[in-house]
Amino acid sequence: MSINAKNLLTDPKRFFLEPSTSAQRQYEALRGFFIEELPSAEAAQRFGYTPGSFRVLVHDFRHDPAPQFFIAPQRGPDSAPKSDPLRERIITLRKQNFSIYDIRDLLREEGQAPGTSTIAAILKDEGFSKLPRRGDDERMEAPRPLPADAAKIPLLTLKPRRLRTKFGGLFLFLPLLAKIPLEDLLHQADFPGSTKIPADYAMRSLLALKLFGNSRHSHVMSYVFDEGLALWAGLNVIPKRAFLTEYSCRVPPSSNSANTSFTPVVT
Repeated sequence: MSINAKNLLTDPKRFFLEPSTSAQRQYEALRGFFIEELPSAEAAQRFGYTPGSFRVLVHDFRHDPAPQFFIAPQRGPDSAPKSDPLRERIITLRKQNFSIYDIRDLLREEGQAPGTSTIAAILKDEGFSKLPRRGDDERMEAPRPLPADAAKIPLLTLKPRRLRTKFGGLFLFLPLLAKIPLEDLLHQADFPGSTKIPADYAMRSLLALKLFGNSRHSHVMSYVFDEGLALWAGLNVIPKRAFLTEYSCRVPPSSNSANTSFTPVVT
C-alpha cells in the first residue's frame, strides 16, 4: 500500500495497520506480539492470521538467526550495472542504420555469433523501432543470389547446344503433345495469356510440373535455372511461382468447362 494513496493522507497509521505485502504483514504482526505485547490471538486476528498459523510464524521467527524483512541497499562498485560490450556494439551499429541481419553478419566477422532474436530483443529493450524497408542500393554490400531471368518467348534460343536437365523424361511426351492444337483449344476456351507468356506456354509450364510429379507451384523455384524444363515449355526460363499461382487463379471456371473441338492427327 502506497503512503501517497489518497485515503492515507488523513490517516497514515493505515500504512502500518493494513500492510499490503506479506513481508510487511509478518513484520507488523511479530512486532505487535513482541514489542507491543499483544496477545497471540489478538495479533493474529489484527493481521489476518489464524491462531495456528501465527504460532508457526512466531516459532519460525524465534529459530531464524537472520530474518529478512527488508532488502539492504547495495553500495559501491558491485551494485553498479556492469557494461555489456556486445550490447553496446549492437546499439552502436543500429545507430548507423544497420538492420538486424546486417548487425548479425558484422558481429560474426568480429568473432561473435549472437542470433537475430537476441539482437532484436536488445534493440527492442533499448527502444529502437524497426527500420523502414530499404532497396538493394541502400543495403550493406554482401553476396546475394543472382536473380533468374524473366520468362519471355523472344529470349528463347534454339541454337544447337548440350545441356543437363532433370526433366529429360518430359521430352518423351512431345510427340503426343504435338498432335494436339493446344494453342487453338486454349484460345477457344478463352484462357488468359500475355504477349510475353501466351496461354499455351503457361499451360505447358504447369503441365510439365504435373507430369514430373510436383503438384504444387512452389516447387518450381527449385528448378528455375533448369534449361531443359524451360525448353520443354518453349521459354527461355520457366515462369516463377508467383506467375504460375496467379495464372491458376485467373482461369475462370467457365474456361475449364468450355466446349472445344479439334481433329486429331493420325499417323
